Amino acid sequence: MEIGYALCSAAFAAAVVFGAVAGPALLFALPGAVETVLVRGGGVLAGVLFAARTVSVLVRFRRAAQPSQPGRTSPDS
Repeated sequence: MEIGYALCSAAFAAAVVFGAVAGPALLFALPGAVETVLVRGGGVLAGVLFAARTVSVLVRFRRAAQPSQPGRTSPDS
C-alpha cells in the first residue's frame, strides 16, 4: 500500500513540475534553444522530484511505530 501511494504521489508531483517548467515550451512558439532547455530541464527536475518524493515517503512509512508483537497493539493503547 505504501509503495503505491509513494509512486502515485511522486508521479503526480513530477507531472505538475514538468508541466510548469516545460509547459510554455509546449504551448508557445519559442526559439529552438529555449524550447530544448525548458523541456530537458523539466524532464530532469521531474525525474529528480519523482525519486526524492518516492524515497521520502517510503522512509517515512518505514519509521512509523510498529506494535511490539505482530497482530497485537502496543500496551499503551
